[in-house]
Amino acid sequence: MTSFKQFALIGSTASGKTDLAIAYAKKINANILSLDSLAIYKEIDIVSAKPTLEERGGILHYGIDLISPNEPFDVTTFIDLYQKAKKASIAKNKNLVIVGGTSFYLNILLTGISELPKISETAQLKTNECLKDLKEAHIFLSKLDATYMHSITPQDRYRIGKMLNLYFETNLNPTAYFKAHPPQATITENLPIYEIEVERTVLRERIKKRTIKMIERGVIDEVFSLEKHYTREPNCMKSIGIKEVLSYLDGHYTKMEMKEKIVTHTAQLAKRQRTFNKSQFLNKTLLPLEELQTLLLK
Repeated sequence: MTSFKQFALIGSTASGKTDLAIAYAKKINANILSLDSLAIYKEIDIVSAKPTLEERGGILHYGIDLISPNEPFDVTTFIDLYQKAKKASIAKNKNLVIVGGTSFYLNILLTGISELPKISETAQLKTNECLKDLKEAHIFLSKLDATYMHSITPQDRYRIGKMLNLYFETNLNPTAYFKAHPPQATITENLPIYEIEVERTVLRERIKKRTIKMIERGVIDEVFSLEKHYTREPNCMKSIGIKEVLSYLDGHYTKMEMKEKIVTHTAQLAKRQRTFNKSQFLNKTLLPLEELQTLLLK
């Protein structure tokens, strides 16, 4: 298939991306690749606001319901997902719509990521030993590479562990390694990017309505079940919508306070998403939802 086309649809949470992406995919005969850090999990349905099977309208979605809440993933997961979605779409004479609020992953697909070495058992054992004292491990890496470690907090066990593995495997500090192994972009062809622009007060009302809908659909029961099966240890249990419900279950919030906290934290997330999109995606079409619907669906 030489006529394969792909498009990206981005926007802050609750901006209307999901419905528009599904309608657009139907129009252009496309599959959908979801770039969402919560929708990727099985059993996290209400908090993630992932579309139901009925709402997907028969459109094949990649990146939804792939892993359990206690399974880890990183940006390479979405690189693999993109390659799988593209290959499968071409094989079936389909186009591809990439959509999601976690546009950091889209940025990685466009700008690239350095390939990391396979970590030997010897290196991993050294890392595990260092991680017994996280503060000392951070100090150790900071002495090796103060510039790189400046952006990593002493509490970030995951990233500290990755940098320790890198050093013990290659004997290079992070800066030296990434200089020797520059990032390689996954998407090298032209990718039209559309972003939904939403006025702040309108978006906050949309967030309020979505939060109320989440509560009515049973988000409290969903989070209770997640905690029962997976504890609070997985990273996803610290996500917006989950952490506030856990605080409610602990008795720290009333139900009304829980709702208000979810709305406030989601609005703050939306602001960060808008800021990121503004700085990272310069060549894009930015329009209000109604105008974007007219442009894409006419």
